[in-house]
Amino acid sequence: MDRSKEIIRASWVGIVANVLLAGFKAVVGVLSSSVAIVMDAVNNLSDALSSVITIVGTKLSQRPADRKHPFGFGRIEYFSAIIIAVIVLSAGITSLIESVKKIFDPTEPEYTMTTLAVILVAIVVKLLLGQYVKRKGEHLKSDALIASGSDALFDAIITLATLVSAGVMLLWGVSLDGILGALISVVIIKAGVEMLASPVNELLGASIPAELTGEIKKEVSDFDGVRGVYDLILHNYGPDVRIGSLHINVYDTMSAHEIHALTRKISTCMFERHGIVMTVGVYAVATGNNRRAELQSKVIQTLIAHKEIVQVHGFLFSEKDQMLSVDIVPDISVHNDAALVSQLTGEIQPLVPDMQVVIVVDHNYTE
Repeated sequence: MDRSKEIIRASWVGIVANVLLAGFKAVVGVLSSSVAIVMDAVNNLSDALSSVITIVGTKLSQRPADRKHPFGFGRIEYFSAIIIAVIVLSAGITSLIESVKKIFDPTEPEYTMTTLAVILVAIVVKLLLGQYVKRKGEHLKSDALIASGSDALFDAIITLATLVSAGVMLLWGVSLDGILGALISVVIIKAGVEMLASPVNELLGASIPAELTGEIKKEVSDFDGVRGVYDLILHNYGPDVRIGSLHINVYDTMSAHEIHALTRKISTCMFERHGIVMTVGVYAVATGNNRRAELQSKVIQTLIAHKEIVQVHGFLFSEKDQMLSVDIVPDISVHNDAALVSQLTGEIQPLVPDMQVVIVVDHNYTE
């Protein structure tokens, strides 16, 4: 079963569980003439909404790419997670307001054996449902499922707080409804903000996990002919679609045919292992006893001697264009790129007094 089908199946479990629980509460509520239980049944039907949103979002995200959206619709999943996180956040804020009201104006709740039995059933069902859906979401890397599962778990926690409050009231006559409700509401609000942060960060362009970037660089470095891997950039267009680019160092003695074969192998490997559509650029490393190789060595040694420079690559020396170019990656402590480039250019220029020196400042986008 593929990822999207598993997400939809887990969401259907959530819908069925909530509908059955709502039906149970409705029957008990009608038979016991309890308006509160009947209203709680309606609340369970609304809880199924997060699962419906997850299903709709997953199905929409599977739409094929078109001219206006060449990378597909995978990011719709993030919007689904945002909507569910907002629902959780709204529930937490509403619960906090009502709980604070109860602290200043406590009301004595009325509980019957029927009510307590319904509360126990609701807690068990919601705990099992929440754990199942959240685990599925973590396994499938679905923010929407994680948020939906968390929503169910928070419902169980709120209901459990109600049960604890009822027990304290029956035993000691002390109302903890408002205090417990307020504490749990704060936890829910915090969790809602965290749930919201994950999909929002993905839409804004969150960094790729260090484990993945390390793995990619190692796999590419292992190809025969690769002398270094640089400028790795990855763009996330949904859980199943990643577009990326990187540069490799190769000796300048390699033919165009050999380079073509090498870059094709790397691109194929990245797609098969990670599902990444990878563009591979090439930097030529000067070899032999010539001016280009000599300048390359001097320039790299001069630049790397600066402690604020963590990487030097992309050396290019062209007598035809009267230009020497090199890329640097500065440390995060460097805030004035222009000043650094001016200083370094002044150090390199004497090596090629009659040529243009171009120092390009790169930044590390994946580490």
